[in-house]
Amino acid sequence: MTDPRTRHHPGPYAHPQARDRIRAAFAEAGVTGRLHAVDIDSGAQIDAGADRPVVTASVHKLCLLVALHQQAEAGRLVLTEQTECPRDGRTAGPTGLAAMLDAARVSLRDAAYLMVAVSDNTAADLLLERVGLDAVNDTTRRLGLTRTHATRTFREFLATIREDAGNGGPRALADPQVVARLRAVDPARTNRSTSRDMTRLLGAIWRDEACTPEPTPRRPEGPDCDAGPTTRAYDAGPAASSRASSAAATCRRSCGPVLIPSAPTVFRSSATRTQAASTMAAPV
Repeated sequence: MTDPRTRHHPGPYAHPQARDRIRAAFAEAGVTGRLHAVDIDSGAQIDAGADRPVVTASVHKLCLLVALHQQAEAGRLVLTEQTECPRDGRTAGPTGLAAMLDAARVSLRDAAYLMVAVSDNTAADLLLERVGLDAVNDTTRRLGLTRTHATRTFREFLATIREDAGNGGPRALADPQVVARLRAVDPARTNRSTSRDMTRLLGAIWRDEACTPEPTPRRPEGPDCDAGPTTRAYDAGPAASSRASSAAATCRRSCGPVLIPSAPTVFRSSATRTQAASTMAAPV
């Protein structure tokens, strides 16, 4: 595994007019946006607020995924190790173990698959119980992601939304004043990163710098995936190649490779926040 921090040499920037067009698109959609895209081969890049901190929400599951595989590589855990998921007390969510009714027993690698394939919050917190937030932050620090940091589990992240919304419940999130006080939309008070850090993470995964590749890894599949380098971090399945999340119906962030036939591989990471709290927008 090579040191990804040695690969962070910025390439040429796109023409300023391209950046202006991106900012105009954000403005036309009625959102504030942050974006970074980089060509994996040439290093050519374009950004719009790429170094501004943003809330990561489920995008931070990519950091946890890499930390899990690094822990396995270091011999601190075994990916086939079984973990218990009790019937009660699960982290809320509409997919995977979070949506199931009965107790379950899964391996760590299967929990990782659920975490990235269907953004399973329960699976993510099962892994965090085994890996720990400190290990996730150690991983991002070693990868040179200096503006990426996790302070909460996914259960704790969701709990802050409920607490900050108050007695009004989900309906309160239609009030811009309520949304403005949510810790879940303030990168200074929750899990955070930048668009540039996320493209660096994706590049390290793609180049097999984040983890040592397995001899026969499971390749990502789906409309946005194609043959190419892969790593143990990608072993968890197709959604590792494109991670998107939203929080409090007012923010949207996503990151992943853009694979175009007969063209270079481009990594892009973006985050948007609507000006109206009751509306969600995700310009790409």
